[in-house]
Amino acid sequence: MPETTCAKCRAALDPGEGREYQGQELCEDCYLDSLSITKTCDPWAVHTAKSLKDLPGGQNLTPLQQKLFDLVKDQGEVPLLEAAAQLGLTEDELRREFAPLRHMEKLRACKKDDLIHLTLF
Repeated sequence: MPETTCAKCRAALDPGEGREYQGQELCEDCYLDSLSITKTCDPWAVHTAKSLKDLPGGQNLTPLQQKLFDLVKDQGEVPLLEAAAQLGLTEDELRREFAPLRHMEKLRACKKDDLIHLTLF
């Protein structure tokens, strides 16, 4: 049986390991990433984050979220792809870490010179 590869990350797939999504054969990680779409503009998530703000542990950041926040705080404004490179993340991974910070109104994104930049809220 010929070996197949993930259509997204090109990882080798063992027989029966692939998951079909929108006509593509994906590995499990890429399949799960495709199903969990990151929404940065989510009014309900912002409302929830504001409601939790004053509770103990209500707005604790993960170590990676803290690194992203500190990077933007130190530099003032960072292009999204540059922030991803500095933190050793893919663009999708950075967007996943950014979303909760946006919901907590700690960081925001703006377009400048056709690039997305991260800055303090």
